[in-house]
Amino acid sequence: MHVQEWLDTVPAAAVYAVVALVIGLESLGIPLPGEIVLVSAALMSSQHSGINPIVLGVCATLGAVVGDSIGYAIGRKGGRPLLAWLGKKFPRHFGEGHVATAERSFEKWGMWAVFFGRFIALLRIFAGPLAGVLHMPYWKFLIANLLGGICWAGGTTAVIYYVGVVAEDWLKRFSYLGLVAAALIGLTSMLVLKRKAKKAAAEKRASEQEPVPATD
Repeated sequence: MHVQEWLDTVPAAAVYAVVALVIGLESLGIPLPGEIVLVSAALMSSQHSGINPIVLGVCATLGAVVGDSIGYAIGRKGGRPLLAWLGKKFPRHFGEGHVATAERSFEKWGMWAVFFGRFIALLRIFAGPLAGVLHMPYWKFLIANLLGGICWAGGTTAVIYYVGVVAEDWLKRFSYLGLVAAALIGLTSMLVLKRKAKKAAAEKRASEQEPVPATD
């Protein structure tokens, strides 16, 4: 069933809860379509008087921040064995190349990787656990996590709501285009990251296969 059609069948309180839960689980490290659910709910808020966009944005932000924080705690406690286990369970999302790409991003950008990772579909599931595995100071992680969650969740809700209000009649007939656009953005970012992940994995294998120079 179409995501928006399904959300339309449940009470407003349940919509808030579903958005917070899905985004929270995605941020925790479970591959779920958090962005699509948020876009669908934001479109509904522009067409439904029962769904408050401010409450929706707050719930989405809370889900993002709390989920990322739980992911951080799990990653800090589980360490690299956790990443290895996730790689076996979810090879398409936590494969060796994906982890290598994310690690390079964290080593290069630090807090900015957590902040901007919120806007990239694949990195959203990595940010919390990987920051914990790499022992990023929690206060740094929390600042980047909070600002990223507010900008992504609140910004997405505000933009989609505004577009829905301005073009309400058009969106009633073609509201699926908003989901298509979100899906295309997510797919594009995933393909780019997958290409980088394959390159990182190849470079890692090549470095491991380099002969060790003999010593006297």
